[in-house]
Amino acid sequence: MITGSLVAIVTPMHSNGELDWESMSALVEHHIDQGTDGIVVVGTTGESATLTVQEHCEAIKRMVAQVNGRIPVIAGTGANSTLEAVHLTAEAKVLGVDACLLVTPYYNKPTQEGLYLHYKTVAESVAIPQILYNVPGRTAVDMLPETIGRLSKLDNIVGVKEATGIVERGTQIRALCGDDFAIYSGDDATGMELMLQGANGVISVVNNVAPEIMHDLCVAAIAGDRKTAEQLNAKIDALSKNLFLEANPIPVKWALQEMGMIQSGIRLPLTPLSESHHSAVKSALQQAGLI
Repeated sequence: MITGSLVAIVTPMHSNGELDWESMSALVEHHIDQGTDGIVVVGTTGESATLTVQEHCEAIKRMVAQVNGRIPVIAGTGANSTLEAVHLTAEAKVLGVDACLLVTPYYNKPTQEGLYLHYKTVAESVAIPQILYNVPGRTAVDMLPETIGRLSKLDNIVGVKEATGIVERGTQIRALCGDDFAIYSGDDATGMELMLQGANGVISVVNNVAPEIMHDLCVAAIAGDRKTAEQLNAKIDALSKNLFLEANPIPVKWALQEMGMIQSGIRLPLTPLSESHHSAVKSALQQAGLI
């Protein structure tokens, strides 16, 4: 089981929108140095929706090569087409990732049975560990705990990234899926509490800018050390709010640029962070001691 602090890493771009592989390599080394326990590449924060399929696969290939087995690499391979999700997951397996993360099919608004059959098809088509990803705020469909419970019975569906922000979901999912099923918070604001209640880690946006703090927070929370976890969480509380003032990854890319770690590139329809939010994000970075 992959546990701890997993970064939903950004995809750095030059100011003209071309992918910036040099900055990506530097980010990887920074995360490994700072204790990040795993990297999720080309997820929501990695702008998977703005990349071509070729770029998507190239990013996975380069990430696997750069990490070189030092920590787990998880590839975002979800799609609103089941056939496309099968294709991306199969490609990621060939490229050597440790697991795949599959977002619920967006826009289609499938039924719970449709969600079950979608994931069942991908799981039976590609023999690689797969993590479900439930984020109804972005997909317009909520995968209920009962559906997750059904899917957990499939051998290579090994966990879920639960991003509803409803802490009680963790307890429900654990009861339905058992202790061998990994539960990851996908919501930075409630991640600490979910881990204190038994989740196995967090797939985090905040980790992009605060990897050491997030790693230490996960260690404390998973161990049940509420006092230490709360002290660490207080440092990043403002980041957990202000990095979502506009659609992710707009604020976190601006924050990384402010820290001198990436260039300004972001792709339409996403736009650079509005100037009116600059002071709030900068203040959150200062509160965490990052600038």
